[in-house]
Amino acid sequence: MKIWCCLCFTQGDEPEEDDSEAEAIMKEGDFGNDGNSEGAIGNGDEIDGNAQSLGLVGNERGRNDHLVLFEGMVEAMRGGGAQWDESVCVGALASLRASIGNPWISEGESSSAADNGSDHDSHHKRAKVQSFNHNFHHAMAMASGAGNSSSSAERDYRINESSFIPYKSETFFQNTTPNIGCEEGPFDSGSGKDDDGDHSGTSKTEDLEVRMDLTDDLLHMVFSFLDHINLCRAAIVCRQWRSASAHEDFWRCLNFENRIEDICWRYPNATELNISGTPAIHSLVMKALSSLRNLEVLTLGKGQLGDIFFHSLADFQMLKSLIINDATLGNGIQEIPINHDRLRQLQLTKCRVMRISIRCPQLETLSLKRSNMAQAVLNSPLLHDLDIGSCHKLSDAAIRSAAISCPQLESLDMSNCSCVTDETLREIALACANLHVLNASYCPNISLESVRLPMLTVLKLHSCEGITSASMVAISHSYMLEVLELDNCSLLTAVNLDLPRLQNIRLVHCRKFADLNLRCIMLSSIMVSNCPVLHRINITSNSLQKLALQKQESLTTLALQCQSLQEVDLTDCESLTNSICDVFSDGGGCPLLKTLVLENCESLTTVRFCSTSLVSLSLVGCRAITSLELTCPYLEQVSLDGCDHLERAAFCPVGLRSLNLGICPKLNVLSIEAPNMVLLELKGCGVLAEASINCPLLTSLDASFCSQLRDDCLSATAASCPMIESLILMSCPSVGSDGLYSLRWLPNLILLDLSYTFLTNLKPVFESCMKLKVLKLQACKYLSDSSLEPLYKDGALPALQELDLSYGTLCQSAIEELLSFCMHLTHVSLNGCVNMHDLNWGSSAGQPSLSGMFLPENVQVPIEQPIRLLQNLNCVGCPNIRKVVIPPAARCFHMSSLNLSLSANLKDVDVACFNLCFLNLSNCTSLEVLKLDCPKLTILFLQSCNIDETVVEAAISKCSMLETLDVRFCPKISPTSMGRLRAACPNLKRIFSSLQQS
Repeated sequence: MKIWCCLCFTQGDEPEEDDSEAEAIMKEGDFGNDGNSEGAIGNGDEIDGNAQSLGLVGNERGRNDHLVLFEGMVEAMRGGGAQWDESVCVGALASLRASIGNPWISEGESSSAADNGSDHDSHHKRAKVQSFNHNFHHAMAMASGAGNSSSSAERDYRINESSFIPYKSETFFQNTTPNIGCEEGPFDSGSGKDDDGDHSGTSKTEDLEVRMDLTDDLLHMVFSFLDHINLCRAAIVCRQWRSASAHEDFWRCLNFENRIEDICWRYPNATELNISGTPAIHSLVMKALSSLRNLEVLTLGKGQLGDIFFHSLADFQMLKSLIINDATLGNGIQEIPINHDRLRQLQLTKCRVMRISIRCPQLETLSLKRSNMAQAVLNSPLLHDLDIGSCHKLSDAAIRSAAISCPQLESLDMSNCSCVTDETLREIALACANLHVLNASYCPNISLESVRLPMLTVLKLHSCEGITSASMVAISHSYMLEVLELDNCSLLTAVNLDLPRLQNIRLVHCRKFADLNLRCIMLSSIMVSNCPVLHRINITSNSLQKLALQKQESLTTLALQCQSLQEVDLTDCESLTNSICDVFSDGGGCPLLKTLVLENCESLTTVRFCSTSLVSLSLVGCRAITSLELTCPYLEQVSLDGCDHLERAAFCPVGLRSLNLGICPKLNVLSIEAPNMVLLELKGCGVLAEASINCPLLTSLDASFCSQLRDDCLSATAASCPMIESLILMSCPSVGSDGLYSLRWLPNLILLDLSYTFLTNLKPVFESCMKLKVLKLQACKYLSDSSLEPLYKDGALPALQELDLSYGTLCQSAIEELLSFCMHLTHVSLNGCVNMHDLNWGSSAGQPSLSGMFLPENVQVPIEQPIRLLQNLNCVGCPNIRKVVIPPAARCFHMSSLNLSLSANLKDVDVACFNLCFLNLSNCTSLEVLKLDCPKLTILFLQSCNIDETVVEAAISKCSMLETLDVRFCPKISPTSMGRLRAACPNLKRIFSSLQQS
């Protein structure tokens, strides 16, 4: 690896830096002088990372800092006793000294010549050091704690002597190699002169350079004798040295022994100290505290602290917070005293100690959580927060003595102290009049009998087996109570509380809890869950906004007087009866209710809501409901999925914008008054016979498969919903001509679906729907052959664009006339029409002609064929089509899709359409001739066609934009011919073919 080092020198007129000041800067990063001034790298000077540039200081050392660095490494290596060629060291050192001492060494000079020019050192200015990366100085500061005592014997590796190749001194430094630090070296570029002012041999002195070759193996050998501090210093020289110094062999054993004392000595004004996770925590903290007299926060842990530490705490008058976690205090026999006049916070968590005595007159917060002391003596009159949770060895008397000695106590946590009794609580209540927070969870001996805590605001009693309904008497005297938690109180059967300030209550997994009665004006949150026998709830509150009582399977009675309640979730409350409707209707006690969820409440049969506030209602899965009446003018959303037994439904009035009742197959009576509704779907209401629909803004009505819907219902709906644009009456056989005449009340109707009806003529449609664009008449088998004559003879439905006559019985002539003279149609579907014969729009005269076509005498054929607007033609499954010819003379300039699939007798297809993009001839098993002149065709389906591959190749050769070709299951097209097809159409991207041919 080759690296560049530019040694640059300034002229004599450049001001020199003050040596003493620079030397002080160089020492700024040291944690302390360990006396190793003659070590591997001098006296351990470091470079300040905040400086822009610093001069190398101190006569010989200042001018030759890198020489001293490398010289120290080599000397250390020589003294290390390694078995290697010493001539390498001597030659390298001599070459480096000569090179740095005389920058004018030219190429080809020997290293010995440099020895004679050592006097040049005094003739050159000090080299300037560039600013170094801040991250590296951080690493140096960290490594400075490693100490300088480590040697090669202390490292966790060995150097393989046989792997090192000695070099001759005269070849060690090659002048032709790059110099050190060209890109990242510590020296700036500059020019230099000798004292006589003579220039060197070149005109550009900044290009002069000293070249050295320090191989990676040599650097690895030399660096192995350095400690961590000097490794970090070597890393700032250049990129190669930084890479070499970072080798993992050098950092296997990290030693920061005795550095904490140096750090504390250097920063005596520190106010916070954290020493955790070190086995020798006692000795470390004692050494640190000897220098830190302004300490305010001390955090210790994971070790053992002796008695001396606690006796010396009083000497640190500024200490305010002491935190000790998971430590052993003292020797386990004597009492540990903690005496401090200014300590305000003390935490001794998970500590192991026999007895402890605390005398801190200013102490405010004390935590002994999970510590195993048997006795705790407190003398802290200002203590207001005491946590002795999970102190299992503390006796009832010890807890009582500790608590009553703190008259200002406001918060007490005695959770998991199983020995606590009601007597202790009574004495604490008398001694601590300001107690606000009490956590007595997991205390089985507590029943709260004869206990009075009037100032209590938070009470937590999780898993207290002694808490019963009688305990509520004592709790009711805590008139300041705001939070009450009674989870897992297995013997609790009823809660009856009248607390004016209660805001939050929890009742979870109370297996015998059956009755809840709360009169709490400020109650804002209630959590009741997994109480299997709870059957009655009565809540009075002016602040409760959300109530969730999910999976209360036994709940039958619910009474609410909640003026602010807005959301209620009663999912899976299977026992709720129809009386719940009165609770959530106007006058039921919830005047602001907006969202109500009654999903899977399977006992509801008749649901009636009359609410001026309800916005959302969910009755999903309520299978037993047969009657639904909603008088909710602002109701915007209702979900009825799974209400498959609903027979009668009334929405009068509601604010719904859309409603889907197609999931209610038994619905037979419907009444809707919805001034904002725009979409109504009745698809599947097969027994719907009576329907009153008053929706003035309704635009879409889908009544598919409403087989009982009659003309009078259709007429009334058309009269009350004049804005309907889409009307689907598919499979409504009861609709006749009288109902269709009522369509004149729908001036905006653009889509009409009369498929699968028994209509015999379309005169009501032609006379009533002047703006109709889409007409669907699938399987209308009772229409006469002359039913469509007004379309192409009288110009009926001038706006019509889409016509679907699939599976109809119109005669051949009617179909041919329709296709020939209804030029304004854009989409025509004739799927499955048995009377659809050959389609031939080509003739020598340029006029349309259909094979077998006999035009009536009164029909005048224009001389010039007009442009057809046809875009999509579907003739799927027409068994009598044998030939399709669409030449350019047919003027089908707009046709983009042609579907002739499943036409088993189709043999000849000749299509020339400029804009055709999609052609489907799949399953046309008789297809033999295929001629295409469709330059924009992109998709061609020929699946299961008995057509020769040469015909396909010739056909697609004129389809330059074809991208997808499907020739699967074509017996005459082999997979090996795919190359020919791609060659015929170079733009082809996807070919679907079968791997096996029949």
